[in-house]
Amino acid sequence: MDTIKQRPAERRLAKPVMLFIFSAFLLLGLKDFNWFSFVLAILAPLAIYASTLLLPKLFPADTLLLALVNFLCALGILTLYRMDPERGISQIITYGIGLGVMVMGILYIRFWQRLKATVPIVAVAAVVLMALPVFFGEERNGAKAWIALFGVGFQPSEIVKLAHLVVLAFLLSRRRVLASVLFAGVSLVLLMLQKDLGTALLYYAITLIMVFSATGSLTILGLGTAGAAAGAVLGYSMFSHVKRRVAIWIDPWADPRGSGYQIVQSLIAIANGGLWGTGLGLGNASVIPEYSTDFIFSVILNEFGVLFGVCVVAVYALIFIRGISIAMRSRSKFHTLLALGCSSFIALQAFVIIGGNIKLIPLTGVTLPFVSYGGTSLISSLGIMGLLQGVASVNLEDIKEDQMIALIGEEN
Repeated sequence: MDTIKQRPAERRLAKPVMLFIFSAFLLLGLKDFNWFSFVLAILAPLAIYASTLLLPKLFPADTLLLALVNFLCALGILTLYRMDPERGISQIITYGIGLGVMVMGILYIRFWQRLKATVPIVAVAAVVLMALPVFFGEERNGAKAWIALFGVGFQPSEIVKLAHLVVLAFLLSRRRVLASVLFAGVSLVLLMLQKDLGTALLYYAITLIMVFSATGSLTILGLGTAGAAAGAVLGYSMFSHVKRRVAIWIDPWADPRGSGYQIVQSLIAIANGGLWGTGLGLGNASVIPEYSTDFIFSVILNEFGVLFGVCVVAVYALIFIRGISIAMRSRSKFHTLLALGCSSFIALQAFVIIGGNIKLIPLTGVTLPFVSYGGTSLISSLGIMGLLQGVASVNLEDIKEDQMIALIGEEN
């Protein structure tokens, strides 16, 4: 689609998002008479405008995708700032870093022909980084997935997501299926050793999706599905925290003040919000211990209502559909597989955490992309969008090249 034709649609979407964020921070400022809320009422909409409409002027990009992602990032900052101003400010800083990583992802794919020789280095670095928590990790909620370097804590598996997508897309585009499976298998083994089964589920599912898309083999799909079922049974039998989460999912009311406390409070918060929500700043979801990470979707439903929550789910669906559209328009197998993997990663992760919040599936402990509090989570999500935007940028360049060739042909 021509970039000129896209702009009015993105401007129409960006303006209501900017108005929503402006009004929300203004209301928070009037509620508490906090001068910083008034500052954010001006700066947050300007940041959305700059990253949605000005960034594509530096290089071709899918501005609709930018608008959707920036809406979710702004919603996350708003929700976190309302619940805990300190975390909200931290999220703003992380968002700025994440935008830088997104730009780096775009440039990496735009100059892929010159940089594809770095894939072996990326693969080795990914394995080393993934192995660090096994030896030096810090255990949280049953998983040993965090490490600290120079006083800064982060989750290596979040960063490795980017390398995982690039390496798999590269290997599968060259029909090196066995090598791609071995690379993914190493990551999965290390995640199992970390007891981070939620992230392992995402890695496994994305690997299966990309391998099946590259090969079209129903045998691989069947074996992969059987392997997932076997892994689930093995994980359940080996790890006590997995058994506990399944038991909580089946009946959280069996121990509402103990192990089931979080999911019970999440369901109560959702019920209290109803269709229209309690109103910004009037909710009671702060009683959920992990409200800023695992249960931030419950906070949104509590204060903004179920109808707004449905709109948030629709935004994730649109991001996935847009990503698949970018994949279908790509001319190389590498770009197609990379765009498919990126869009599937975001969609699947959103489904897993939203499903856990509303008790559709057992809670796995992953974060809601672009919204949940957490430096590595937000940075990796924006980095994945950078890879996807890089593919979109290449597609737009190809379209411009075709138009130029057609124009030259008409002149001749």
